[in-house]
Amino acid sequence: MSEQSRTLPPEALDAWAAALRERFGLAEADVPVAAVLDLTRDVANGVARPAAPLGAFVAGLVAGRAGTDPAEIRAALDAVAAAAAGWDQ
Repeated sequence: MSEQSRTLPPEALDAWAAALRERFGLAEADVPVAAVLDLTRDVANGVARPAAPLGAFVAGLVAGRAGTDPAEIRAALDAVAAAAAGWDQ
């Protein structure tokens, strides 16, 4: 992986997100790229950088168990971000 590919702007993820949506039959609202990036930033800054992928995974798991409503997806992301904001260890 080149250094350039590690520092892509969020909008560069549009093609990757579109490919994932197509591959898994997801709607655009099912993959809130900006919200996921915000979540990973909040967890990385509030807990620790390596905790960000775990936080994103847990948010996805919670959202998946809640259903397909985009509001539930956002609620799961917000809940994990809130947990990171309150992390005091």
